[in-house]
Amino acid sequence: MDLDDARAFLAEHHHAVLHTYRQDGAPQLSPVAVTVDGDGHAIVSTRATSIKVSNLERDPRTSLCVFTDAFFGPWIRIDGTTEIVRLPEALEPLVDYYRRVAGEHDDWDDYRRAMRDEQRVLLRVTLTTAGPDVAG
Repeated sequence: MDLDDARAFLAEHHHAVLHTYRQDGAPQLSPVAVTVDGDGHAIVSTRATSIKVSNLERDPRTSLCVFTDAFFGPWIRIDGTTEIVRLPEALEPLVDYYRRVAGEHDDWDDYRRAMRDEQRVLLRVTLTTAGPDVAG
């Protein structure tokens, strides 16, 4: 699958399962909301204290299985390398993330305060491959 086609899918469909690697190499899977930023990275908001962040600090490789709201139907897999963007640098990218996933917030000051209180980070994934390339 072409990476630009994967980015177009991400811009429209935000339900995903994120795969990271545990310390022993086993998979760790998390349901997340994902979208694509203006630079073509897949982006995910999460807490700095989450297991997925610990896993990505050790091994930045990740995969996402992204699907439609209906669950059954079209889906894609993307693979890439993750950069963890921490506060305070993450604050405005987290605002951009929210807008892309959910639209405008009623109170951006409250949202920013919540991001700080929750110790949010932004996972920025540089896409390397996408699929599937075959069906059946």
